[in-house]
Amino acid sequence: MLDESLKSDFPTLKQKINGNELVYLDNAATTQKPEKVIKALESYYRSINSNIHRGVHTLSIRATKAYEEARSKVAAFINAEHREEIIFVRGATEAINLVASSYVRPILKEDDQIIISQMEHHANIVPWQIICEQKKAELKIIPMNVKGELLIEEIEGMISEKTKFISINHVSNSLGTVNRIEDVIKIAHGNNIRIMIDGAQAVQHLSVDLMKLNADFYCFSGHKVYAPTGIGVLYGKKELLEKMPPYQGGGDMIKSVTFEKTIYNDIPNRFEAGTPNIAGAIGLGVAIDYLVSIGIENIAKHEKELLDYATQEIRKIEGVRIIGNAVEKASVLSFVIEEIHPHDIGTILDKQGVAIRTGHHCTQPTMDFYGIPATARASFAIYNSRKDVDTLIKSVKKTIEVFT
Repeated sequence: MLDESLKSDFPTLKQKINGNELVYLDNAATTQKPEKVIKALESYYRSINSNIHRGVHTLSIRATKAYEEARSKVAAFINAEHREEIIFVRGATEAINLVASSYVRPILKEDDQIIISQMEHHANIVPWQIICEQKKAELKIIPMNVKGELLIEEIEGMISEKTKFISINHVSNSLGTVNRIEDVIKIAHGNNIRIMIDGAQAVQHLSVDLMKLNADFYCFSGHKVYAPTGIGVLYGKKELLEKMPPYQGGGDMIKSVTFEKTIYNDIPNRFEAGTPNIAGAIGLGVAIDYLVSIGIENIAKHEKELLDYATQEIRKIEGVRIIGNAVEKASVLSFVIEEIHPHDIGTILDKQGVAIRTGHHCTQPTMDFYGIPATARASFAIYNSRKDVDTLIKSVKKTIEVFT
């Protein structure tokens, strides 16, 4: 287990909620920020606040340097081959929309097909529905079993000469399933199909090596990896990004503009129109430094021990059913309690200082698969401990007492 002193690095966790010590278990929604990240944001605004790339004065040069150093840190963190393959966006949602608009839409024709999975976040469903509707194309769905595992062996039978793209998540935000993306990538490339991986729930829990994975596109959100909100990453293979048209028009994505013609900038600037979230990118770089100092392997081991312990203990409670029992899971424990709505569970737990997420978690098709409207979801991070799990279990038992 990681040293419990890590918790002291996170100011938000030092407070009490409803008279109880805060137990924050809503990490799949967003993680808390370490002091180092908060100080990095403050330092930017206090000492080097300036726009980047276009200035020759000292502050602009310093801000540009810090921003671009963050890009290099991201590239190293996920082992991208080239730093210019890292595009800063607002989050995973914008990254998926960027790929849908700039890569997939231009190649999609009537009756073509895009493949996603049963367990996708709405952000990896709706953009594909939009372009399929625009292009009169078909969206096909990889099914899953009741354990919450994708039926990978069925993908080959779904693919035809009309299949143009595949997009799936690395880790399910509502079930915790770690998908066999290596196998899906091999299937896609074996059929000359490009593929995108939504890694919003993966990079903070697992070691991600894009040189090894060979994914065409990969994305994640900063706020789920202990970084600020409003910053995220799209990775794309250089040869693909260089052929893609811009997603937005404006400053910094151009080389020259006349009323007759605009010449677009090189990557990554081509996809970073306007003033970016400079402070957010710098904060992301600092968050990555923080994670690297702890070690992703150590984090994965710690969170697995917590998840295994929480799963073991909650299974002992009569009337509680876990939703999502995949063999390979990461950090998420979703459950329902007989005759108690998840929102009521969340409300009672909050009274005891325990913060969890309740609802459909932006995965309504997954909830429909299980025939439920919502779940209660506890999700773990580096600052959580067995004591937090014990408090969760105690609070769940208290909730059942209240409603019986």
